[in-house]
Amino acid sequence: MTRLDLLKILVGQARTNGFEFRRWYTSRLDVPWISAEAAFKLLASQRRYYALLFSHEFASTFWKPGSEMTFQVDSQTFDRVLPDGTITSVTRKAFTRRSSRREAWKWHLQHMATADEPLRYMRKYLAVDEELEDDLAESLNEPLAGLTPAKLLASPHKDLFARKPSGPAPRRKPQPLPKGPPDFLRRP
Repeated sequence: MTRLDLLKILVGQARTNGFEFRRWYTSRLDVPWISAEAAFKLLASQRRYYALLFSHEFASTFWKPGSEMTFQVDSQTFDRVLPDGTITSVTRKAFTRRSSRREAWKWHLQHMATADEPLRYMRKYLAVDEELEDDLAESLNEPLAGLTPAKLLASPHKDLFARKPSGPAPRRKPQPLPKGPPDFLRRP
């Protein structure tokens, strides 16, 4: 995924939460509006996207207050002392986490400022197709190179991806109501 694609997805998500990209672009960068494509190309060039990512307007709409966020936590390795005194190395797999904070955007701006590459930090909070394909390949323990939906449906795991008929679920017969008190209330 290119920087330009990532910026489009980020702005798209912020716009769904109420961010006015065109107004921000013309007021903050003092550049006349030509088109959305030209605006994204200008932001992607010479790291001008930093102005967008660290903008309070963008951050407060990208991370709405109190809304639940889903993000990927990277794998971690650390040492742990066991009860018998031995030290063992623990490796945790990468996983998806959900959280919500009242002023999440401030917290994220602080963490993004300390990150090496802010765009990589932001990418953790986007569920894009590439990540979903990576998760799928890991769960099947197969290489992902050249995997397409057609090949996936032709794979030995095709029953996992078969479309289930949509419609009402079959109804079960209603259970009769019990008569009298339950068994645990009866005294011998």
